[in-house]
This record gives sequence, C-alpha cells and structure tokens, in this order.
Amino acid sequence: MKTSTKLKALLIIFFIAIFAIIISRHFVGLHFQKKFSKRPPPGVVVSVVEKSKFYKSIETFGTAIAKNSKTYRIKKEEIQGTINIENRFVKKGEAIVKLITGENIIADFEGKLGKREIAQGVLGSNSLIITLDDLKKIIIDIKVPENYVGVLKPELKAEITSSAFNKVFKGKIETISSRIDPSTRSILSRVIVDNSKFEIIPGQLMTVKIIYEETDEIGIPESAVTIQGNSAFVYVVNNETAEKKDIKIGKRNFGKVSVLSGINEGDLVISEGISKVRNKAKVKIINP
Repeated sequence: MKTSTKLKALLIIFFIAIFAIIISRHFVGLHFQKKFSKRPPPGVVVSVVEKSKFYKSIETFGTAIAKNSKTYRIKKEEIQGTINIENRFVKKGEAIVKLITGENIIADFEGKLGKREIAQGVLGSNSLIITLDDLKKIIIDIKVPENYVGVLKPELKAEITSSAFNKVFKGKIETISSRIDPSTRSILSRVIVDNSKFEIIPGQLMTVKIIYEETDEIGIPESAVTIQGNSAFVYVVNNETAEKKDIKIGKRNFGKVSVLSGINEGDLVISEGISKVRNKAKVKIINP
C-alpha cells in the first residue's frame, strides 16, 4: 500500500510538473507574441503624382558656326597707328582699321573681331587676317538618320550642350534639307542657337538633342515603379495604408516615368522603402 501510495504521489507530481511547464510555455509565448507582433509600420518616402513634361529626342553632334562671318586681309605696312582687335565688338559701319591711305576697313555687320597671323615663310606673311563673327546666333549643321525624317520639322526645340560649359543652350531647327544623303543615309538639318552671352565660340563641337512629341502627362519617379514581366505597379498611400495599384507606363525623362493609367494626379506614391511594404499594410511617411 505504501509503495502504491508513493507511486501515485510521484505520478501526480509528474503530471502537475508537466501541466505547469505547458502553462508556463503558453504564457511565455503570449508574452513574446504580444511584444513582437506589434512592430512599428515601416518608414517610407512618398512623391506626389503631378503633371510633367515628357518627350522623345534625337541626339547627335555638330560644329558651331557663326551666323555671319567675314575675313579681311590687310598688309601690315598699310595700317595707320596701332590696332585694337582682341575681344573687341564692333557695330555695323564702324571702322575696324585705319589705313595710311586715309581709307578705313568698315564692319559689314555687328560682331566680334579676331585676328590670325600668317606663319613666317608663307607667301604674304607680311599680311594680317582680321576676322569678324556675328555671335548672337550660332548655326550648327547636323546629320540626322533617315528614319527620323517623319518627325523632323522646322521650329522643333533643340537643347545644345558642350563639355566646356555646365549649362544647356536653347535652340531650334531652322531648315531641313530636301534630300537624303545616299552615302550616309542621313538628312542635313540646320539648328540655330541663342548665343546672346557670346559663350559659344565658332569651331566648338556641340552635342545637339532634338526634342519631339513633347506632351504634358502625369509622372512619378522611376524608383516608385516595380516592373514584373510585362506589368508594372506602384504603392499608393491612403490613410497611412499602402495600396498596390497596377499602372501602364509611357515615356521616361529625367528620372521620371509617365503614367498613362492606374493612378491619378495628386495621389501619393511610395518612391523609397518599397521593399518593406506589403499591400494593405500600414506605413509611416518620413518625407523631410
């Protein structure tokens, strides 16, 4: 009897211990579940869907040429007194050089003067070549591949850049050739560039971007778009909740993508922190 009683007591203690362990594990699990299940919503940066300029472009290059240019060749012994040429601007009809004969070399148009010495030993090396360039407008002749003939037309905008300047010059197509060059399969077009600050110098190599099919469309940063196969989507934030929206995208310019359908102007799309976001999940906007 005593042995039986002891055995029962041991069994009871054993089951009480097992029960206590189970209960403890349950409450410990609830504690950690409560502690870690309420994670703070991920921080995201949002961008407003707004209208932007989008376009297609043709990029090529060409050499800068003065709109008007003329050279004057004068013998040095015929010049009266000293001459002031370097970086000098003259108006139309102004005297460039006075000659000992009493005559003057007159500027045919307004522009900037320059001079070019003739190397020693060359026939006529006792002469001086004076140049006059009208630099208010610069001409750049470019060759455009023939497959763009359908979009080329006068007055199309052009953006002109050079490694020498940290800026974009504005221009437009002035004329287009009536023939395609069969040897290069290209068409010659003339771009005229505003150079009112006289920064571009004739002879410079310039990069020319012709702008066409320019439109106003709603756009979003490229970083906001996730592409999966042939589809694309973004996350729109409403009441601090991210909602997945399928979109149709169009042109890309300056790090932005035009959106043809799927979202509306004024919507807030997540542009940074997308990897932490899930559909219908809470988010925290942390824009600066």
